Amino acid sequence: MEHIKETFIEIYKKHITREGSDKLLEYLCSPASDFFTAPASTRFHGSYEGGLAEHSLNVYRCLKDYLSRDKIKLECGLTFDDETVAIVSLLHDICKINCYKKGFRNVKDENGKWQQMPTYDYADQLPYGHGEKSVYIITGFMRLSREEAFAIRYHMGHAGTEDARNVSAAFEMFPLAFAVHLADMEATYLMESR
Repeated sequence: MEHIKETFIEIYKKHITREGSDKLLEYLCSPASDFFTAPASTRFHGSYEGGLAEHSLNVYRCLKDYLSRDKIKLECGLTFDDETVAIVSLLHDICKINCYKKGFRNVKDENGKWQQMPTYDYADQLPYGHGEKSVYIITGFMRLSREEAFAIRYHMGHAGTEDARNVSAAFEMFPLAFAVHLADMEATYLMESR
């Protein structure tokens, strides 16, 4: 887990340098935030201590890979600077900070006997939505470009509770939103669900 935190901080400091970014990182590392110890979900991908930070790094790697493809760069014209790529991938899920609480649930073991298993419960104290909450938190520290804000806001794509017309319009107007969505899905379903 410490390696994940160190890697995250190293990438963050190397690529995210705009005004206020230092204060955001300070918050992420502070006792007021559980970013580096929180799970990424309650029972599915990354549902373990440190899963949120690990998921964020996985999305970063998937997005970097996707955007490095010749077809994407040359035919589709998608090129973004390192800072933008780091911001939208590393910070897309900071809405999950301080939302997961440790708990237990009863499950039957292989012999049919009930046992208590550790789990996480979701208890959002700032129910502002998903992507929009991440944008809200980030902009309390630093400015985002419009493309960055839409990429974070709509990273769930059609898998979320969004109006399908808004998702499609956002993807068409801001291709980075589609790219972040793909990276998030790749990390979630191909890298972390196994």
